[in-house]
Amino acid sequence: MPAVTPLDKDLHRDLHRAGYYPELVADVLDVALAGESVEAHLVHPETTFDDAEVRRHVTVLVLTPTRLVVAHVDDHAPDAEHPSASASATTEAVPLRELRSVALTHVVDDPQRHRQGHGAVELTMVIGWGAVSRVDLEPATCGDPECEADHGLTGTLAPDDVVLRVSSVADGAEAVRAAQTFARRLSAATAATR
Repeated sequence: MPAVTPLDKDLHRDLHRAGYYPELVADVLDVALAGESVEAHLVHPETTFDDAEVRRHVTVLVLTPTRLVVAHVDDHAPDAEHPSASASATTEAVPLRELRSVALTHVVDDPQRHRQGHGAVELTMVIGWGAVSRVDLEPATCGDPECEADHGLTGTLAPDDVVLRVSSVADGAEAVRAAQTFARRLSAATAATR
């Protein structure tokens, strides 16, 4: 077993801080990392409310020297097949050379007063490698407001492998800074593999 690096300790600390089955998440990450060292990571817990049920989810992104490891862990309420609550943990390891894009949307308050170096209040990170795409369709038009002909559909195809939104209102300013730091490291790593 490889020696635990300071970043590994930071990852374990952040998993415990998130408080969402940290030992389970650590176990599935250990399998996916396969002994490779951790260069950067981002732990993002989310809580949602669905029909009066509280559902928890965590996404963990781990950058290694050669790969991006993505882990998703979700709660599942008891049902007829599973009489007790359960969780599912999914990991995917993507070689850095396969990453096609790292798209970042920075939202800032009061942009006319923005000063360089002051972070965003919200960051959305979309990481694409071509495994999953989202198609947004709408009816096509010809520009004639009186035309009733069917012009088919028009739309956009966008990568949707990982979409992560971090907001200072929901997650805190430190979480947004951590997401920006991870995004910078991931962007640099993907540039180095081309």
